[in-house]
Amino acid sequence: MYTSTDENGILNNFATEPKIYRAEYPSPEQQKRYIAYGTASALLVALTIFTAVAIS
Repeated sequence: MYTSTDENGILNNFATEPKIYRAEYPSPEQQKRYIAYGTASALLVALTIFTAVAIS
């Protein structure tokens, strides 16, 4: 953290800025994995809702 004071003695604290970088596009393997995770999540939610409706 960078600390400085102005001519009146008032303390100014400045946060350090993080490095900026561009995100990389996911590879085909990662895209397939994301589809599989999304499908598994949708099935889990559907199963949970079905179970709740069946019990009530």
